[in-house]
Amino acid sequence: MLSRTADHLYWMSRYTERTENTARMLDVNYQMSLLPQTLEVSEMAWRALLEISELTELFDKTHDAISAKAIIEFMVSDLDNPSSIMRCLEAARENARAVRGSMTTELWETINTTWLDAQKMIKDGLLDHAPSEFFEWVKFRSHQTRGVQHGTMMRDEAYSFICLGSFLERADNTARLLDVKSLTAENMKVFNHDSVDDFYYWAAILRSVSAFEIYRKTYRDVITPERVAELLILRIDMPRSLVACVAEVASLLAQVKNSQSSTTLSQTKNMLKELKDSSMETVLEMGLHNYLKLFLEKINLVGFGISHDFLLSTEEVPA
Repeated sequence: MLSRTADHLYWMSRYTERTENTARMLDVNYQMSLLPQTLEVSEMAWRALLEISELTELFDKTHDAISAKAIIEFMVSDLDNPSSIMRCLEAARENARAVRGSMTTELWETINTTWLDAQKMIKDGLLDHAPSEFFEWVKFRSHQTRGVQHGTMMRDEAYSFICLGSFLERADNTARLLDVKSLTAENMKVFNHDSVDDFYYWAAILRSVSAFEIYRKTYRDVITPERVAELLILRIDMPRSLVACVAEVASLLAQVKNSQSSTTLSQTKNMLKELKDSSMETVLEMGLHNYLKLFLEKINLVGFGISHDFLLSTEEVPA
């Protein structure tokens, strides 16, 4: 496969996954903001979203204060924000358009229709009067795109690079979400949160990755930060966990390997082995923040390796 074709397919899926992840986080934060809470706690939760996506500096350049409305608009419809939902949907569509011949008509039409319908919804003001409805629609369209992809694409290299982008983006997002949210939870102790507040906070994190029911089925007990971390890091049967995502990336890299990808494949296999050999005791002994920071460094190295081995040069890869 030509590196340019692989590049478009890989980034098409990364942008699609990113829109869903952003919609999930925004929706949960919006729902939580409707609960009684102090202004300080509310602002801390909204700023955490910016930190997860590394958008704090960009937001502060154009906004004087933190508010739910300002951050939702910034992360959804602001075209000057390269990671906003609308910019990512547009980027996914443009990458798909560039390689229409490498995907089924059904997949192209799904991605193209998503972009066109999203523009109409924003223009009609859906984000202003029913933000949760818009977020649910974004998640649904992402699910639909994956379903069409799974049901219509030949299991060839094109399909592998699409999946590779999805799982790499998902691993990065889960690690960032857990890291920033756990640090925010520590900071919230200053405001003397009680156990009820703590329950809703960690339950919201689980819901942001569709893991609330899975947690209940797995642990059948109260929600604790340690078990949330265990579920999202070490449970390979949890589809958005770090170990599950890295396992998929390792498998896909083995399928598309070429003469120069052995180092990247070895790095990924080593990451997978470390995750499988880890326990929550070792994670907590190292410190959750330090563990996740190291994971992000390693998964970013894998991403650079993929760009170097298969795609365009890293200087040309979109941020």
